Amino acid sequence: MSDREPPRRRVPKPARPVRPDGRRRPGPGPGARPARRPGTSRPGTTRSGAPRTIRLGSPRPRLRLVSLALTLVMIAFVVRLLQVQAVDAGEYAAKAQQNRYVVHTLAAARGGITDRDGVALAISVDAHDITADPTMFTRKETKISDAPEQAAELLAPILGQDETEIAEKLRTKKTRYVLLARRQTPQVWKQISDLKTALSKKADQDPGTVNVLSGVFQDPSSKRVYPNGDLAAGILGWVSADGKGGGGVEQQLNEELSGKDGKIRYAQSGGRQVPTAGSTETPAVPGSDVELTLDRDIQWAAQNAITEQVKKSRADRGYVIVQDTRTGEILAMANSPGFDPNDLSQANPDALGNAALQDAFEPGSTAKVMSMAAVLEENVATPTTRVTVPNRLHRGDRLFQDDVDHPTWYLTLNGVLAKSSNIGTILATGQLGDTQKEANQVLYSYLRRFGLGSATGLGFPGETKGILADPGDWSTSQQYTIPFGQGVSINAMQAASVYSTIANGGVRVEPTLVRGTEGPDGRFTPAPEPEKTRVVSEKTAKTLARMLESVVDDEEGTGTKARIPGYRVAGKTGTANRVDPATGKYRGYTSSFAGFAPADNPRVTVYCAIQNATEGSYFGGQICGPIYKEVMQFALKTLQVPPTGAGPANLPVTFKP
Repeated sequence: MSDREPPRRRVPKPARPVRPDGRRRPGPGPGARPARRPGTSRPGTTRSGAPRTIRLGSPRPRLRLVSLALTLVMIAFVVRLLQVQAVDAGEYAAKAQQNRYVVHTLAAARGGITDRDGVALAISVDAHDITADPTMFTRKETKISDAPEQAAELLAPILGQDETEIAEKLRTKKTRYVLLARRQTPQVWKQISDLKTALSKKADQDPGTVNVLSGVFQDPSSKRVYPNGDLAAGILGWVSADGKGGGGVEQQLNEELSGKDGKIRYAQSGGRQVPTAGSTETPAVPGSDVELTLDRDIQWAAQNAITEQVKKSRADRGYVIVQDTRTGEILAMANSPGFDPNDLSQANPDALGNAALQDAFEPGSTAKVMSMAAVLEENVATPTTRVTVPNRLHRGDRLFQDDVDHPTWYLTLNGVLAKSSNIGTILATGQLGDTQKEANQVLYSYLRRFGLGSATGLGFPGETKGILADPGDWSTSQQYTIPFGQGVSINAMQAASVYSTIANGGVRVEPTLVRGTEGPDGRFTPAPEPEKTRVVSEKTAKTLARMLESVVDDEEGTGTKARIPGYRVAGKTGTANRVDPATGKYRGYTSSFAGFAPADNPRVTVYCAIQNATEGSYFGGQICGPIYKEVMQFALKTLQVPPTGAGPANLPVTFKP
């Protein structure tokens, strides 16, 4: 045997771990950490080699944190719940109701206006307020961005409005109701309804088409209509866009005519009423019907006559008033030019209103009847008292004259009135007092009794009281011009009332325009009795009536064109210098005629005035006398007033010196 050492036995290396994919993990490469020395412990073991125990952290802090967070969340929910259900419950309920329920006003039917015989002068007919629900024009609802513009383009020509304004209304936020147009005729709504139907059918056939008018609706309303056009427009007035009277009787009696609006509250969905949901309604109370004292036919005759003469004379304007002398009721009050209350857009702004009550003007010689009334009532003269009238009269700081140059006239007091002498009137009224100052005071008292400087009693919107200065303020010239109607201003109704007072035996009856009202219950309530005031004695009134006959009947009178065959007519002409409203200076003339018939048993007073006639004659007897005749004849026939059959008074006009 060999003495060599036996060979060492090879010890196999530990196997390398195998990867999940079957390959062995690489062994430690160069520079790898050397194997742990004996005696050292492995990670997770103690020095003795026993396994080390891993302890978990305590869960309590985390649970406390989570519990706290949950508690805070729950508290927030509870607080909010209390706020919604308890503290702000009413507010949120109201918002919910507001979004769900719609409240609409139920417009009361406006009362009608008729003449004394029940003929309609103003009525209300069915109409429609065009409305819309803006939420139905949004992009979310229509799937298009320009639904308001498309709808506005279709509606604008039908409603006669601007497209931009309509589109702006349809884009209104936070509301389900906007008003597009008030009081449209049934024909307008039918156009819109037919267009909606056509678009709806087209949308059913073509899913890509949108009915942009689906959110347009209507509310029942009413529209004011004046069947006779411009007839009595100055008296009736009109109704504004908001449903209120804008002038005349419509404004004066707006409360009685309007009634009381009602309300309806109902649930809605998609802009339509939900029939199964509860609704509440407060019915509207219709307005009362108003019956005027006007006679439509007499009103037509007066308006036609004054309109023709104003055109013929190329005058600024004119008015005619017809009054029942016994009752004070106004049978007609016509203005020219007028306007059509059915279409105010075409009206001349200067023609709106009632000029017969709103114009103040100097009456001229028609006022001489008041001066004569004072002279007769104070017993300083009689109709046959002689008055010598020179061609000129110097008084104060002026030299006065009559309308025509003349030699010295030898007139009776009746002749002074018949020939309308300014100088004769100054001389007669000068006898009312021992001094001119006393005479002024006496005359002033009679003018006031006749109603000058005071409201007529009609209570009409915009009515003027006229101008009558206190006698202490009369200028040197006024104390002589006021007796013949210059230097004092009145309206046409005041002038007519003066003659009605004389015709009624010296008792002034306040003019009335309303006979009464008929409420929704059908009960008629007559207007209050007008106030009555004695101005002069019955004897004086009858004497004046006889004197006024001479103005018309005597060949030397100035009112011969006012004669009416078969009737005794009392009247007076007037031609006054006119104050131009634009400049405040005298320019042109106020031509007038006033009177009543039959003279011996008066029934009707007619007053006519024309302002600034620029073609043909401007004398009151020439251009207003014929109007008086035409209107008076028509009124007497309409009222079936028979002629008295008696002859005229034939008082003397002149005397021989």
